[in-house]
Amino acid sequence: MKEWRAIVPLTEIPRLGARMLQTDTLDIALFRASNDEVFALKDSCPHQGGPLSQGLVHGNAVSCPLHNWKIDLQSGEVLGPDEGCVNTFAVKVVEGMVYLSLPVESFVV
Repeated sequence: MKEWRAIVPLTEIPRLGARMLQTDTLDIALFRASNDEVFALKDSCPHQGGPLSQGLVHGNAVSCPLHNWKIDLQSGEVLGPDEGCVNTFAVKVVEGMVYLSLPVESFVV
């Protein structure tokens, strides 16, 4: 079962920046684009596991800080010429609060 959980106010994620969320089972990077759209990806590059939350956000993509692989924030797909994919998670912003949808057992209480 999945549920929406309030995570953080939008203002606590810098524009063109990220914030990392730890759950019991994985780390998730929350990204904020320049238009305030928010995306959630597993915080691990498919190349060598670099922390995407420490990468540079440009448009709707993030560059891995280790080897500059570019990941599409919406689809999780690596942008060419490299190949790969990162897990994405449902996210929404309601009245300035960021919500994330994950299995209930994944959240740290």
